Amino acid sequence: MKHWEPLFVKKLEVTDLGDDPAHDLAHFTRVVATAKALAADEGARLEVVVPAAWLHDLVNVPKNDPRRSQASRLSAEEAVAFLRSIDYPKDLLGDVAHAIEAHSYSAGIEPRTLEARVVQDADRLDGLGAIGIARCFAVGGLMGVRFYDPQDPFAERRPWNDRENAIDHFHVKLFKTAESLKTAAGQREGARRAEFMRQYLDRLAVEIGGEMP
Repeated sequence: MKHWEPLFVKKLEVTDLGDDPAHDLAHFTRVVATAKALAADEGARLEVVVPAAWLHDLVNVPKNDPRRSQASRLSAEEAVAFLRSIDYPKDLLGDVAHAIEAHSYSAGIEPRTLEARVVQDADRLDGLGAIGIARCFAVGGLMGVRFYDPQDPFAERRPWNDRENAIDHFHVKLFKTAESLKTAAGQREGARRAEFMRQYLDRLAVEIGGEMP
């Protein structure tokens, strides 16, 4: 991988990743590091996991774009074209493409290989814990949503709505992703990160004078 990884990074550096701080180069770097750790724990093939992790969001479609569910397929197509251009082993391209396509929550594709499960878990873990909280508010800011509903912060008398309130996204999606993790190592880390997020909400309730349901 030492020969290939600088090429993957260079590709990202010349790619327009948009202005979303939740999907910047630092996001890719974190996902790759997590994917490598999970792959070592699970025995997954790094020659599939590493390119898929580096290139998983090569085509970034905004969260509120109607094409959002197509983003992972578009990223897989772009990644395969790039990997062909640098003569990456052809016999690995199908598995790399599947790992990229299956990583997306909105695409709803079930990962059928160990490597795809590793990449999916690595990406979803980046939406949890301390970095997940930071990413949630960063994306909320881009979408113009408020931190919370001042009248009913924790949805005791209303449905959760993350199109209007950033912390609602914890319940609309993020806690669900923690429950969707596929690998044993990912599940353990996901449980730790989700618990940290619940502790954050407990503290937030104290600071804003609200009450947790």
